[in-house]
Parts: sequence; structure tokens; C-alpha cells
Amino acid sequence: MTDDPSDPFLPDPHAPDPATPGRAIPSGRIARLGTFGRLAGGVAGGMLAEGARRLAAGERPRLGDLVLTPANATRVADRLSHLRGAAMKLGQMISMDAGDMLPPELATILARLRNQAYRMPPQQLDKVLKAEWGADWRRRFARFEATPVAAASIGQVHRATLPDGRRLAIKVQYPGVANSIDADVDNVATLLRVSNLLPSTLDIAPLLTEAKRQLREEADYLREGEQMRAYRDRLAGDDRYVVPGLEPALTTRRVLAMEFIDGRPIETLEGADQPARDAAMDALVSLVLRELFEFRVMQTDPNFANYRWQPDTGRLVLLDFGATRAVPAATAEAYTRLIHAGLARDRDAMRDVAIETGFIGARAAAAHRPAVDRMIAAVDATIHRPGPFDFGDRAFVPVIREEAKAMIEDRATWHVPDVETLFVQRKVSGTALLAARLKARVDVRTLAAEATDAPPPP
Repeated sequence: MTDDPSDPFLPDPHAPDPATPGRAIPSGRIARLGTFGRLAGGVAGGMLAEGARRLAAGERPRLGDLVLTPANATRVADRLSHLRGAAMKLGQMISMDAGDMLPPELATILARLRNQAYRMPPQQLDKVLKAEWGADWRRRFARFEATPVAAASIGQVHRATLPDGRRLAIKVQYPGVANSIDADVDNVATLLRVSNLLPSTLDIAPLLTEAKRQLREEADYLREGEQMRAYRDRLAGDDRYVVPGLEPALTTRRVLAMEFIDGRPIETLEGADQPARDAAMDALVSLVLRELFEFRVMQTDPNFANYRWQPDTGRLVLLDFGATRAVPAATAEAYTRLIHAGLARDRDAMRDVAIETGFIGARAAAAHRPAVDRMIAAVDATIHRPGPFDFGDRAFVPVIREEAKAMIEDRATWHVPDVETLFVQRKVSGTALLAARLKARVDVRTLAAEATDAPPPP
């Protein structure tokens, strides 16, 4: 990797610092279990120390206050980042889903998880590639860059050049990730329970089962390659998007080889003019609607690192198709009904559909009906302002946060929505977060009406 400012991968907030030494990813079950054990021990020690300090100061601390200290937040983030795989992926998923509603301490942990990027040391990388490609794997390339250009929760990405001059991006899976998914998910769930972040009455078993299935699919790079090829076919002819071509001869279950496409991090759009930001988010919102109502297949991971932007063409490069999943007809129908109610400005119908489809828990809606109605009113008033929807105007967010406080504190009414709805909503929420960061203006009402065959908005 060079320091040439024209390099399309610089600056990249998702790339590991090349000055940081590699850190071997624990690959065996015993090693990973040991990491969780050390994490639990460190958190417990931190709790005892903090508890003693507060008692000496005459305080009576709550358990949650002792668990979520800054020191413990650092311990949790560091250990889960070291483990990578399902442990880190779950933390990233929670942070993208929950947005502004997380406790500040937990938000700190998850923000660190999104940004920390350990990489495999060269010896571990070489061992993985020998297992997948054979001992003489280097002969396949004119050049293979050992320093990764990106590091994520399940794998890291390297640039390579074939003897014929074609450039590739090679995603290499961390060792042990696929075999540790079930145990990692269960251990993270235990940490959430022990930290008292989840009420004991909340049944998260269906969500954990689905998370394990989803993560097993994401760890299968042969499957991801096929999903990438399918998206390339679906979007062929639409000049707003670029999907890399698959290099099947070099793709295995743990290594994904694809065409290298020039592009800059999507966050660099923050410095672009308003029309460029609007066009990019119009394309992404349109894609989400097509996935939901036309393709009935959705790439459900909205991580910003999965998008890149080409300043010279204005096109978006779409990456990472491991989280692609079918959208059931019932889920698409639920979103259709909710959109139709919203476009008609029927607030009662919006609330009723949200309850029927599990967006809002029935017990929470009954116990906090006025707050629910005020939140719906705030969203309705914001969406129906004249002109395109301004994602940069976050005036309604403090209203939602304030109205949701009592609901969040009422742990007896917490519920887990349908898992299919959760995965779709994760993509919807993540796309909205990106649009807010870019302060984009998008005619969401017209796009939604066209996608669901609703009457055009006034």
C-alpha cells in the first residue's frame, strides 16, 4: 500500500493501520472460550474494583452501573474485536439497529467494535491460503499485497494482480470463524444477560437461532459469490451501480476472489456537493425498495464499508453479499401496508399495522399509547413536509428519543419482533443512518409510492 493520495483506498476509515502489528485471531474452540473467560474475569474484576470505590465514597451502585464502566467497555470491545467472527458481527448488528436508543456506555462499546480493525499476522494469513490454494499459491499471482486494505468481522481483504494484469480483491476468512459461530453467539448472549442489559423475561431464542443461521451463511464464501453474481445480473444495465465480477477459479468456502473496482469510501461523499449526495442516496433508497418489493431478495447488512463511490462517474460500488436473504411475501406485504397508511397520513392505521406486524409490541402500545401516538405524529409531520425528505433535518429524533424513554425503561413490555422483519429493518435503518450522515434530500414518498403501486403523494 502506498501513500499516493490518488490511491482509491486512501483515506479509508475501514482499513487497518499498516503500522499496527497483526494480532492472531483465536481459531480453536478452546482458545476462543478462553478469551470469553478472560473477558468475564476482567469484567468481574473491574466490577469489584469500581464497586469498592463507590462504596467507599458512600454510594450504593446498581449492578448495571458496575458492568458498564468505561474500563469494562474498553475490555469488552477489545476482546470482541480480537475474536472477530460472530462475536464482533453481533455487536456491529446491534449498533446499526439500535441507533440513538442505546445506553451511552453500550454505544461506546459498539462504536469501538465498528472502528477497531485487527488483522491476521502474515504467518496466519499464509497458513489459511496454503490450506485453500495449496503450498505454491503465490505462483498464481504477479503480485499479492500482504497488508490488507480492509478488515471486517469475518474476513480481511487484500489486493492482488494476476499474471495477465487483471486486478483482484481477495477476501480471506479468519480461521475458526465458521466453526465457532454457535458458541460465539451463545457467549455474547450470556454477556448481555449477565450485564443486565436484557430483561430475563425477554425470549431471544428465535433471534439467536436465526442469527446463527445467517452468520453460517455469511461464512460460506461460495454462497456469497453466487449471491454477488446474481446481484450483478439483476442490476445489469443500471448505470447507477457497479457489482464486481466473480473469479470462480480462486473462490473457495473461505476465500472470495472478485474483480477489483476503484472507488472511495462512501463517507467521502460528505465533502461532495448536494446533488452528488442526493443522487447517491436516491440510488440506495431505490435499491432497498427494489430489493423489498421487486427482487424479494435483500442484502441485509448496511455497513458503510459495503458501499464505495466513484467521484468521476457518480456510480456506487456494491460490496459484500454474504448477508443476502430472501424476503418472505408476508414481510413485503407488511411493509406495503405500512407505507400505504403513511402515504395516506392515516395515523391510526399506521399504529395498528405497526402492532399487527410486530414493529411495535402490543403490550408496549397498550401501556404507552399516548407516547406511541406522539411518535407516529412526529414522523408523519416530518415525512410530509413539502419537497424531498431532508435526512439531514434530525429535529424529530429528540422527540422520538424523549417519548421512547418510558417504553425503554418499562422492560416488562419489551418484545422481539419477527426475525424477518428485523433483518429487513436493519437494512432500512442503516440506509437512513447513512442518508442522515450525508445530509441527503430524497423524494422518499414518490419512490415508495411507485414501489408499492400506491396513489402518488400530494
